[in-house]
Amino acid sequence: MTTPLTPGQPAPGFTLPTADGTNVSLSDFAGRQVVVYFYPKAATPGCTTEACDFRDSLAALQGAGIDVVGISTDAPGALAAFAGDFELNFPLLSDADHGAAEAWGAWGEKEVNGNKFFGTLRSTFVINADGTIRTAEYNVAADGHVARLRTELGL
Repeated sequence: MTTPLTPGQPAPGFTLPTADGTNVSLSDFAGRQVVVYFYPKAATPGCTTEACDFRDSLAALQGAGIDVVGISTDAPGALAAFAGDFELNFPLLSDADHGAAEAWGAWGEKEVNGNKFFGTLRSTFVINADGTIRTAEYNVAADGHVARLRTELGL
């Protein structure tokens, strides 16, 4: 696994393409809080649950001045289909070479059905308006995660 981030550290920058091919950078959110979450694969059950929970909580999060960005290694076309199929209302970014996941400590060894491989670790970060990490959570469970996060944020 790559080195985990901890609260108080500066968040690593990124510039990644969205589903429609435009680029989004962490610096685009300067002066605002943002949730950056990494998920393994678009349209899989856990990733769909998590994305739809963020979608359904977006108004409350944005009302508190918090934006949301999802990142996976999926190609922009897969992200576009995922966003369209589930009416996702926040940017999904393509980290095809998993460089951002590595920089954020969200890339590591996983095991599914006895098979070990490297991939994206479901991870969530809350970034303060000054660009520092407020919260860093690794290997989170998709179910109930967003509700718990909202409680922790006082929403």
